[in-house]
Amino acid sequence: MKSALIMEGGAMRGMFTCGVIDVLMENGIRFDGAAGISAGAVFGINYKSNQIGRGIRYNKEYCNDKRYCSMKSLIKTGDLYNAEFCYETLPNELDKFDTEAFKNNPMEFYVGATNVDNGEIMFHKCLTGDKNDVMWMRASASMPIVSKVVKIDDYNLLDGGISCPVPYKYMMDLGYDKNVIVLTQPKEYRKKKASFLIIMLLNKYKAIKAVMKNRHNLYNNQMDEIEKLENEGKALVIRPKASLNIGKSEKDKNKLEEVYQLGREACLLKLDEIKNYLND
Repeated sequence: MKSALIMEGGAMRGMFTCGVIDVLMENGIRFDGAAGISAGAVFGINYKSNQIGRGIRYNKEYCNDKRYCSMKSLIKTGDLYNAEFCYETLPNELDKFDTEAFKNNPMEFYVGATNVDNGEIMFHKCLTGDKNDVMWMRASASMPIVSKVVKIDDYNLLDGGISCPVPYKYMMDLGYDKNVIVLTQPKEYRKKKASFLIIMLLNKYKAIKAVMKNRHNLYNNQMDEIEKLENEGKALVIRPKASLNIGKSEKDKNKLEEVYQLGREACLLKLDEIKNYLND
């Protein structure tokens, strides 16, 4: 039996995920592997580095800092979330990411990003938390329209959530058969078709545009499949009871804390169930 923690993205809905993983860490619950998409990747890495509280801490500290996320950054650099600040200054100087702990933790950690040239998901196994791993994290969380394409080796990459909202199939194909899935939308949520404006703004990325036209079906099919796995006892799902109603670039510290606490509460309610599921 191999266990995995699988984390959906969702921009600042990821504060819910931060609450979940902090409770898991506080209670000594470990997994053989983990996979994250977009916010699920950039916040989920704190699980492998065992840094309880880091995700909510730095987001509250810097949510109103124009260096972190701002229209000024988007206009000046092409990235709403400033790449230099988010992926260099913050983790290396201001709220240090523990690369040694990340590297020494034997748990495998995968992130997914979308190949701009063909619209397909690509996964990368993060081994050390080095610059290359961080670039994959950045790519995974680079939302189309408000982010530049991230170039890694010969690949042009954007947000993994475009082509693979929740990477449960990937982990199951790798042999992980005990999967705890963290979603950031309530059970009844189903995605609507992308607006005409969003599709038009993606004209220069033909493959991404094609995927986005069908993304609502991809997402909704995944949610149906996850519910089926859940009902069959093949996955354990942690999700919010209702919509989190938080902005993609939320500036209200109280709202960030509120969503974080909802994640903690959801995980605490399922704590015994999670332990039993993983130990069964």
